[in-house]
Amino acid sequence: MRRSTTAQVREHTQSTARQYALVEEAVRLGWAAARIEVIDCDLGLSGRSAEHRSGFRDLVSRVCLGEVGAIFGLEVSRLARSSADLARLLELARLTDTLIIDADGIYDLRDFNDRLLGLKGTRSEAELHILAGRMQGAKRAAAARGELRFPLPVGYVHDLDGHPVIDADQEVVAAVADVFAAFQATGSAYAVVAAFKEVPHPARRDRRRISA
Repeated sequence: MRRSTTAQVREHTQSTARQYALVEEAVRLGWAAARIEVIDCDLGLSGRSAEHRSGFRDLVSRVCLGEVGAIFGLEVSRLARSSADLARLLELARLTDTLIIDADGIYDLRDFNDRLLGLKGTRSEAELHILAGRMQGAKRAAAARGELRFPLPVGYVHDLDGHPVIDADQEVVAAVADVFAAFQATGSAYAVVAAFKEVPHPARRDRRRISA
C-alpha cells in the first residue's frame, strides 16, 4: 500500500484503512490468512519512481520468483505512478501467473483483454502532469492578481488584509529572539540546533499555538 506524503497518511486515514481491509477481501476470496502479507513500508512515499520504494521493489522481486499468487490494491494505478514501473510489474505478473485484484475486478494478465490494464497506469502517470500544470496555472493566475501567497517565516503571520506582519503572540516573539540570541552567542547553526533540541517552543498552525 502507498500514500504519496506523510501528511496524507496522517490526515486521510480512511483510504489507508481501506487498504488494510484488503486482507479481509483476500481471506474472503480463499487465501489463508497466514499466507497474506501486507507491504506498507512505502507509506508516505510518492509512486513517481520505484527508486526509494523498497516495498515495491521487494514485490517486483517476489513476483519475478513466482512467490506471489495475487496482488491486491484499491486501484492498480496506486501500485506505481510510473507507467514503466507498473508495466514491468504487470509483465512479470503475466509471466508468473500472478493475479491482480482491485476494486474493479480480478485480472489474469495471460488474457489479452486483462492486459489492457496497463492503460490505467499510463492514465495515472499522465494525471501527475495534468495536475502539476493546473497547480502552476493557478499560481500564475494568483500572482497576476497580486494574491499569490507563500508560507511565511516563523515569527510572521498574515493579518486580516493578507499582509505579512510580525506575530503579536509574545511567546513566539520571545522564541524567535532566543534563537537569534543563541546564534549570536555560538556563531553556529549546529550549536543552535543542539541548544534547542530538548526545548519546546511555540509555533503557529491554523492560528493555534502548539509545541514544536
